[in-house]
Amino acid sequence: AMMLSIGQLSKNPFGNLFSVIVIGITLALPTGLHLIVNNASQVLQNWEGNIQIAVYLNSEVSEERARQLSMELDNEGPIESITLITKEMALNEYKSLSGFAEALEALEENPLPNMLIIKPNLNTLSSEQGGALISRLGMLEEVETAQLDHQWVNRLLAILGIMKTGVIILVSLFSMAVLLIVGNTIRLSIINKRIEIEIDKLFGATNAFIRRPFLYSGFIYGASGGLVAWGLVLSLTLIMQDPVSQLAILYGSDFTLAGLRAKEVAILIATGGGLGLLGSWLAVGRHLRDTEPT
Repeated sequence: AMMLSIGQLSKNPFGNLFSVIVIGITLALPTGLHLIVNNASQVLQNWEGNIQIAVYLNSEVSEERARQLSMELDNEGPIESITLITKEMALNEYKSLSGFAEALEALEENPLPNMLIIKPNLNTLSSEQGGALISRLGMLEEVETAQLDHQWVNRLLAILGIMKTGVIILVSLFSMAVLLIVGNTIRLSIINKRIEIEIDKLFGATNAFIRRPFLYSGFIYGASGGLVAWGLVLSLTLIMQDPVSQLAILYGSDFTLAGLRAKEVAILIATGGGLGLLGSWLAVGRHLRDTEPT
């Protein structure tokens, strides 16, 4: 039956190729968005790992007191680590980065305060806990101000959540589209073979026997469409690889665009084949009942 299906498909190569390409494009759209979401998630995970709280101490707080405060805060639950940046360390770093070393040497005293760089424990820190931690730090008499620049990350995470929901919706819609495409293709094939089917039924062929080649055809349509979708997504990934890498370099990152993993490719092809099989089964079941010998 499989060889018979392949033989039937080869009789109309251009029409069948067109159907496969349409199915491939249909599957490639949600697959591409899924890939974008995966890469965006990876980028955000890297950024989340760099979230820090900058605690600027009052100018009169000594380095010794700053170290004591660092040890006291180190016992806080949502804090992973604390790094003390002394006035001298901050000034030396500013000299090396700003290019105003000579001008800064003319200053009578160091205007920069001691500061603490706190890395929160992202596994236990929620948005509410982050806000509470900032408020608690700001109430300390040694603290001038505390900043946690995480709101933009939360916004991006919210957008990413919307995109993930969008992927689910698109997968559902385009799955229905694949069912309709395969179903319509199989329907036309049944109509073209109506006389042949009626003759087979006159000789005692069962619906299961007649249905089998069409089911194989539907599976081949879907699986081939999955391969086309993978090829399209892979091509776009390779095209975008260099521009994305160049953009990442500008932001000081070594991020590279990730393609579909072998498991995801297998799922894509299997999903295409499954949808093709289901679409053909629905079409054959309906139209075989209407095809009876007279």
